[in-house]
Parts: sequence; C-alpha cells; structure tokens
Amino acid sequence: MAILLGGLAGGLIGYTLVKLQCDGDCAVAKGIGALVGAVAAAGGMSVVAVLVLRAVGEWRQIEQHERAGRS
Repeated sequence: MAILLGGLAGGLIGYTLVKLQCDGDCAVAKGIGALVGAVAAAGGMSVVAVLVLRAVGEWRQIEQHERAGRS
C-alpha cells in the first residue's frame, strides 16, 4: 500500500513540475512527467519497504535466539 501511495505522490509531483514549467499545449509532457515521477517514487518506496522488512526479519531472528538461549 505504501508503494502505491508513494507512486501516486510521485506522479502528482511530476505532473505539477511539468505543468508549472510548460506553456501552451503540454498534455504529452505532463503525462510523461507524471509517469516518470510515479515510477521513480514507487521504485524508491519499494527499496525502503524491502529494507524495512529485512530489518524486521533480522530483529525477530535475534529475539528468537535470545529466547532460546534463556530457556
């Protein structure tokens, strides 16, 4: 879900950046800006999500080893 929200936010940012800089008929440029922004933001969020999931997995593994050592 976070990846989708990040992609949406990136798309809106990309669209707005092109909209502010372009004069006249800029439909294609706005679409490309939205696409590039969405893909870049979703890609960045996917990296963050993978790192968080790996950290949580390692944390749980460490806790299991500590519990096994106490028993």
